[in-house]
Amino acid sequence: MRRSIVVAVDGPSGSGKSTVSRRLAQALAARYLDTGAMYRAVTWAVLQAGTDPHDADTVTKIAVEAVLAIGTDPADPHITLDGQNVDRAIRGPEVTATVSAVSAVPGVRVALVDRQREIIDAAGGAGVGIVVEGRDIGTVVAPQADLKVFLTASSSERARRRSAEQAADLDATAADLRRRDHLDSTRAVNPLAQAADAVVLDTTEYGIDEVVARLVALVRERVAR
Repeated sequence: MRRSIVVAVDGPSGSGKSTVSRRLAQALAARYLDTGAMYRAVTWAVLQAGTDPHDADTVTKIAVEAVLAIGTDPADPHITLDGQNVDRAIRGPEVTATVSAVSAVPGVRVALVDRQREIIDAAGGAGVGIVVEGRDIGTVVAPQADLKVFLTASSSERARRRSAEQAADLDATAADLRRRDHLDSTRAVNPLAQAADAVVLDTTEYGIDEVVARLVALVRERVAR
């Protein structure tokens, strides 16, 4: 198998992107990039600064000046902001409620997409494959990816997964997912979208092992061409 393969995994919240992408990267002995963690880290910085997330100029300045370091080992992914580990901080409810607004700022997307492409290029330069997950990977960040996957699941299943993961109220979680889906799919710049040549996989009825096995088979099929 060609080790420098790039796999783009997109999809809405609760579709299984993170777990599937990490497991796929491990199965392929590849690196793993969680682009969502980068947007969350910038969002955390915006909140820490007390900045209005809709203040595009200030939010962009924070994103451009942020010193982000993200680990790409799928067995131990981590992210630091200005030297501080923010793995847990960026998963809090305040960041979750604000990240879509920050992610919609054009300057933030430009800054982070550039960094994401640098990480992908570095993996290729080292002769190592990489699995990249997010909402605009196959359409914007890595449109030349060897394999593009769009994961989805029913809205009820996505809400069930997310509420179980966060020990949160199911109805409130479902409402929040609807809000985020709307914001992510309607933002003006790089919205959540399925690439025309993406393989769509509905994970509603599948376990993680089965989803990963299907994707490993797809990767091997693409590499063998």
